[in-house]
Amino acid sequence: MARIDINRSGEMEVFVRVVESGGFSAAARSLSLTPSAVSKLISRLEKRLGARLISRSTRHLQLTPEGREFFERSTAVLAGIEDAERAAGSAVEAVGRIRFNSSSVYCAHVLNPLLPEFLALYPGVTLDIAQTDMVIDLLADHADVAVRTGPLKSSSLMARKLGQTRLIVAASPAYLERFGTPQHPSELATHNLLRFAYTRSVRDWAFRVDGEPHAFTPAGTVQVNDGEGMRQLALSGVGIVRMGAFVIREDIRAGRLVPILEDFNSGDEEDFYAIYVGQGGPLPSRVRALLDFLAERGKVS
Repeated sequence: MARIDINRSGEMEVFVRVVESGGFSAAARSLSLTPSAVSKLISRLEKRLGARLISRSTRHLQLTPEGREFFERSTAVLAGIEDAERAAGSAVEAVGRIRFNSSSVYCAHVLNPLLPEFLALYPGVTLDIAQTDMVIDLLADHADVAVRTGPLKSSSLMARKLGQTRLIVAASPAYLERFGTPQHPSELATHNLLRFAYTRSVRDWAFRVDGEPHAFTPAGTVQVNDGEGMRQLALSGVGIVRMGAFVIREDIRAGRLVPILEDFNSGDEEDFYAIYVGQGGPLPSRVRALLDFLAERGKVS
């Protein structure tokens, strides 16, 4: 069984691993320790600090307010130690863990096919991938890099553009055979339109009718919280979808989905960005490697 040097940074590392893995057993496995050893270490840490960090009154791990504060500060300290070691050793090799957050459609249709190439280029890097279509707080969610669509709000975040995609309204042949093909945007009112289950910066579907912009608010019996799930629903004939071309272009080529209302397409495009926290200093080599790779190979078009 591997031993870990129990000093302050070692205690922080174990505590952070417990929180990120969601429990003592999972943390113990990742550290090659026993669950009892991890539990005793956390108890010693709490005793030394004079504060309860983790509530043990529920089946699920729950941080106390003091525990959440200690977690936030510990992750920052550990990141600083890692960066200091890289700088002191003049390390140029990209090594270490990258926390990556993105939508399910970007992962499925852009990132995942490229991962073997990236990991072969940087064998010292490990990736923690979280998929969600909802906008996250990079600091609160401890993400190094996130890929997001739409206009960027003014913040301390830095961004690298990864291209853009045209939006297409489409449905499966089975759906259109059953319910008919709408010939005008106004006819969408009688159809089942697939919607996202969370608030978006742009909710309406945009069209051009007689040369003028026309917005249609989608309504239907099904909503979903991720784009890839929405694509699957469209393929199953549940309803009509409006998605980026890069997500459904292969389905269109294969005849699994059919574009509709193209004569009224507004030509709107969604921009994609790789965003990260910029603090004026040099980026960790592992983060810079991923950003450079995405800028070159992970573009959306």
